[in-house]
Amino acid sequence: MSQRRSVALAAAGATLLATAPLAAIFASWSWIVHCFLVIAAVCAAGIGARALRAQPWLQLLAMLAALLVMLTWLANGPGAIAGTIPTRTTFQAFGQLLSDASADIRKDGLPVPDEPGLLFLVGLAVGLVAIVVDLLAVVLRRPAVAGFPMLAIYAVPVFVHQDSVSPVPFAIGAIGFLWLLVADNVDRVRRFGRRFAGDGRGVDVWEPSPLAAAGRRLALVGVVLAVATPLLIPGMTSGFLAGYGGDNGPDGPGTGGRGGTVNLFATLEGNLHQSKAFEMLKVGTNEPLPYYLRFATADQLTAGGFRTRPLGTNRAITDGGIPDPAIDLPGVHQRLFHATVQVANFDMRYLPVYRVLAKTQKLDGSWLYDVTGDQVYSLRSSTKGRTYSFDYAATEYTPAGLASSRLDPQSPVREYAKVPQQQQFVVDLVRRLTAGKTNDYDKVMAIYTYFASINGFRYSLSTRPGTSGSDIVNFLTNKQGYCEQYAAAMAWMVRTADIPARVAFGFTRGTRQGGGYSLTNLNLHSWTEVYFSGFGWVPFDATPSVSGTVTSAWAPDPDHPNVGPSSSAGAPGVNPSGGAGDDPRSAPHKNELDPGTGATALNPTADRTAWWWYALGGAGALLVLLCTPAVRRSGLRRRRLRARADPAAAGGDTGPSGEMWIVASSALVIREAHAAWDEFLDTLTDFGIPLDEAQTPRETVGRITRSLYLGGEPAQALALLARAEERARYARTPLDAGSLDGPLRVVRAAVAARASRRTRLRAALLPPSVLQRWRYQVVTGGAELIGSLGRTWDTVVRLLSPRRLLPGRPSR
Repeated sequence: MSQRRSVALAAAGATLLATAPLAAIFASWSWIVHCFLVIAAVCAAGIGARALRAQPWLQLLAMLAALLVMLTWLANGPGAIAGTIPTRTTFQAFGQLLSDASADIRKDGLPVPDEPGLLFLVGLAVGLVAIVVDLLAVVLRRPAVAGFPMLAIYAVPVFVHQDSVSPVPFAIGAIGFLWLLVADNVDRVRRFGRRFAGDGRGVDVWEPSPLAAAGRRLALVGVVLAVATPLLIPGMTSGFLAGYGGDNGPDGPGTGGRGGTVNLFATLEGNLHQSKAFEMLKVGTNEPLPYYLRFATADQLTAGGFRTRPLGTNRAITDGGIPDPAIDLPGVHQRLFHATVQVANFDMRYLPVYRVLAKTQKLDGSWLYDVTGDQVYSLRSSTKGRTYSFDYAATEYTPAGLASSRLDPQSPVREYAKVPQQQQFVVDLVRRLTAGKTNDYDKVMAIYTYFASINGFRYSLSTRPGTSGSDIVNFLTNKQGYCEQYAAAMAWMVRTADIPARVAFGFTRGTRQGGGYSLTNLNLHSWTEVYFSGFGWVPFDATPSVSGTVTSAWAPDPDHPNVGPSSSAGAPGVNPSGGAGDDPRSAPHKNELDPGTGATALNPTADRTAWWWYALGGAGALLVLLCTPAVRRSGLRRRRLRARADPAAAGGDTGPSGEMWIVASSALVIREAHAAWDEFLDTLTDFGIPLDEAQTPRETVGRITRSLYLGGEPAQALALLARAEERARYARTPLDAGSLDGPLRVVRAAVAARASRRTRLRAALLPPSVLQRWRYQVVTGGAELIGSLGRTWDTVVRLLSPRRLLPGRPSR
């Protein structure tokens, strides 16, 4: 039995190269060490078993045993004998590692850390792939089939990664697969003896085979096409073509790696300080005056400020993860509305939605709902490029209703009222502001109104440093900052008053575009949310009046006390003509969810008109494309049949009456005869009549006359075309029968009369003669291109050949 060591080594190397796409999944490179060790163990076991002339099934057992030993050693399996031979306890540990890997897959976002369970799973899977590749390539001698298990490795990041996978790992894996094919074929050819070049020179093993030049060319072109085609086809990936054109704008918010670890304050600050505004979202809703679009919260307060809480596993939004949005309490009014969001340049793990969410559409099970933070997130997917819809309950509260709320001292929500370290300045300020207040709402409103402009607060994207050593004390002293300072400061002060509070992140209303809103990076915003028992988390925006901010009945603008609820301070999206009857907040109290009226489209009328123009333009382009073969055929026919009207192409003679006669030259007559015959052959091709290139013109005409039962004028026209072509080919003097336009028209009419309607339609719109000619040109052009690339490759290989670079050797 042949050992085929070279093929076995190539199979192991190809399997290792095929693991390159896993780099898109892991955050570090520890996994590559595990893959290398398990593949090396499998390869060594296979080569050793074949050296002992073992049967294929024994080779399989040897490789499985080697894989098990290596996995035991890598996992440091408990209870293993000598650290390598597993026992029952070891297998129980393996089961726990697989369970941990399953939990890590559900919990972690991409890229994942090098957890023991994930490393064990990767080592096991790659080891099994190495065994299958070795059996297919070495034992069964089917190396081409071995590409399927290697392709399965590449499919893993393709399926789990939201963005397109880089083509570099695919190219690396393709090189490994081609290496395996080359090794197998070299092994096959070597069995026939030594290799020789065309001049009789011997070819060493390490030299490229002259016989494999065509294979190298095809391999090079195949890999290039496999990598380039997905980048060029629209819809498969954003690719490098998406970088040209389109307003991507500056860097938007990043995915942040694992869910819940992104610094939302840094994201907010970075985008608000951009010098140029760029669109992030388009929102369409049938709510006349929507509140802020919200995507995340920061509810952990440390000495350094508010932080987002690490997100674990929650129920999917498609599996009943969204709780009932109804609030059945006096002082609450809710109405159901529908919204659609088109994401342009917002790339995060959090999903922007209006509060209070009721139901989602066009989202899969990878999106989870965090009940604690009232936010939709994903550990695997991203918002970039998504279009989704959802229903939400626009919730309005009355001050009297919120004032009636009482929070149980033992409620677990009290956790969000903790302050890591009390700042005496803040404690004294809160005590002074809330003095005499008997309920949580009045205390919150006292803190909320403190941030009014009349108290010296002003909005600015720059903050002034302080000397207190505490950021919140510095801000409350200098009274200058933007939304994140106001939101965090109010939440801190509310917590100091022993009331649960947190910071929310989202977008202000934005700029109205038709029936929707355009939200840019400058619309990013943060505000405070305060918990009221029974009512949930209620928003309060303490940021002084800036463009796009929204006030409410329970939190009116302290700088404009006469402005009604739901007004906007300079918001361009406000409809000034909308009366009180258009505002859902003016409706009487109801304890049940009412469906919102109206149906506001996402795109305005102008966009719909533009869509029709695009559709008409696309239809026109498609029509032009379909008519191109017919136009080409018609132009070719006219060029062939144009009359002899150019004196420069003919000889001139003067008749008795002094008139100029046009006498055709022999060259012109021959050219016209060939053109007429070519037109006749194309006509037969267009109508589906087979041609026989071995037949003479006379034989072709006779066959057509008999098969189509032609007689009379069509038969005479055919005979004339045949005589003209024969004389043009073989005779010294061609047959000058005048213009052959008339006979050709007669023949074409006769052939068309005997064809079906479908054949006539195809001959008119998609003439096969033109399509065949184009196909031939594409094939020959492609062959020439491949040949040119192959010759270039051979030149490079020849110039870099070790035989040229090393000193000459004595002849054998």
